[in-house]
Amino acid sequence: MGNRYVTWLVLICMILLLSACGAASQEKVLKKTSEKWSDTKGYELEATMEIKAGGEPRLYDVNVWHTKPDFYRVEVVEDGKDVSQMIVRNADGVFVVTPTLNKMYKFQSDWPKKNSQAYLIGALAEDLKEDKNLVMREEDKAYIFEAATRNSYKNSMPHQQITVDKKTMLPTSVVIMNDVKEEQIRITFKKIKLGVQHAEKEYAVEQFTETDETKGEQAAPKEEDKEAVGAEVEYEEFQTSYPSANFENTNLVDEKVIREGDMERVVLTFEGDKAYTIMQQPATKSTSMLPVSSPGDPVDLGFTIGAITDTSISWERDGVAFFVASSKLSREEMIEVASSMTISSMK
Repeated sequence: MGNRYVTWLVLICMILLLSACGAASQEKVLKKTSEKWSDTKGYELEATMEIKAGGEPRLYDVNVWHTKPDFYRVEVVEDGKDVSQMIVRNADGVFVVTPTLNKMYKFQSDWPKKNSQAYLIGALAEDLKEDKNLVMREEDKAYIFEAATRNSYKNSMPHQQITVDKKTMLPTSVVIMNDVKEEQIRITFKKIKLGVQHAEKEYAVEQFTETDETKGEQAAPKEEDKEAVGAEVEYEEFQTSYPSANFENTNLVDEKVIREGDMERVVLTFEGDKAYTIMQQPATKSTSMLPVSSPGDPVDLGFTIGAITDTSISWERDGVAFFVASSKLSREEMIEVASSMTISSMK
């Protein structure tokens, strides 16, 4: 009887010990990830981002540089399209550059402290550290974290699953999910190099844009090409996009088409508890690459980088410029409207 009692006591002690080790294991892994992802002097990474929300899935290549403390360069290129965008933070401020439209916007912003994105591994480390309800499970070659999102889409996509390779202690993927845990965005890290630092001059936005000399070397336009080369792109007929975001007691009450010359602008007016207005028109190409000051903060919508303030959000996508204005919507609600815009009939 005594031996059996001792055996049970030993088993109970082992179970308690293993449980304690398991609890400590999560803290140990978190400490390692925080040290490795946040404390590095700099890094380069390459990733792909698949967005499944809002219609047909889209695939993007993402390239990131970061040099401590505050220099960033993020380039996003949509697969199969010659369209890229870049967000750069250097000593002069934060810039969003769209080379194909010859546009550059300058922000006085603390990005990426606000509106960060899951492909910035320092932001991922903060997500893990800040989540008091963080859950970790262990697989053969990976640690899987279930965490809350903290960025611009935390209301519409509140959950994320972060997979960490056991051997390298680096993230291999991030899956962003909606409130019922359906996958909306998947980021797959292809390569992460820690300890890489770029000189301050390498973050100068001028090198990421066309120079006057480059433009001068381009072939002169043919007579049949449009006048005012570089001033505007030809206004192509575009289909009106509508938001699928649905706010209670808020409805579309007016739709106007305003024509100025050969330019067409559509204005949608929503009235009710969450009143707002959407304007959309073909995007134009700027005549120069000089930076234009933009209020608010850059916001990564996944499919494009826009600009957001407390009362408006603007972005360009597929050759169309969008602007949403509202004194009733929060920033997150404006992002929800922007993310839900699709070419469809309003129901």
